[in-house]
Amino acid sequence: MCFLRCAYMYKLILFALILSCFACADSTPKPIKVTAVTGNSEQKTEILPPSNTIDSTKLGINFTPKGSYTSIKQTIAADRSYFATQLQQNKQKAIDSAAAYVYDKLLNEIVPHWYGTPWDFNGHTNTPNDGEIACGYFVSTTLKHMGFRLNRYKMAQQAGLNEALTLQAKNDLKIYRNISQEQLKKNINEVYKDGIYFVGLSNHVGYVLIKHSELYFLHASYCDDKVVIEKAATSPCFQSDIYVFAEISTNKNLLQKWIQQTTIPVQQ
Repeated sequence: MCFLRCAYMYKLILFALILSCFACADSTPKPIKVTAVTGNSEQKTEILPPSNTIDSTKLGINFTPKGSYTSIKQTIAADRSYFATQLQQNKQKAIDSAAAYVYDKLLNEIVPHWYGTPWDFNGHTNTPNDGEIACGYFVSTTLKHMGFRLNRYKMAQQAGLNEALTLQAKNDLKIYRNISQEQLKKNINEVYKDGIYFVGLSNHVGYVLIKHSELYFLHASYCDDKVVIEKAATSPCFQSDIYVFAEISTNKNLLQKWIQQTTIPVQQ
């Protein structure tokens, strides 16, 4: 009888432990399901939170896709004509306004539709969360959808240095070799202000967002197998022996090309 009673108590304890394990597992952050609209049809897309260490509200940027991706591209194309008119009247004011516009639209409207899109070395989808995307194609495709006139295929197939040279003259690039994350962050904040930048690594590319002196890495991650945003210093994919930076939202020459719809030749 004692043996049966002990066995029964053991089962109760084991059952309680199993339940507590389930409870612990249930308390971990879960993927957020949002409805992304592509073209004229709605499709359910599972978007994983970019990082549980980044507070989008506190950071003041958007992680969640909003509205129709096609409509966003159409709005950008229509708005660009305003900047073209303004460029003829006041060049500096037009470029300054375009800088803020490109920063906001790329970061808060174009890129959020791509978060969660599966990464693949050969991926080249033209539609967010429909197919797979490689790191170079993530950058070239989102820039093209932002309205920059470039060949997304040719750009994506280049090494990081040539991609940077496609966006900015060699003398204006910032190149760092064999540098610690702490020193890189210090150096970047000495030469750049808040904005979106291209970065080419030894075997990877993506965007770097500088916000309140912190560096964030937006990329099609081969470490996470999807498009993510994360703190650069703690991203395993951001570790490299070389960093090549080119300006985007603070690049006056590039912004003028965007306004005037000038073709951007790909450096090869």
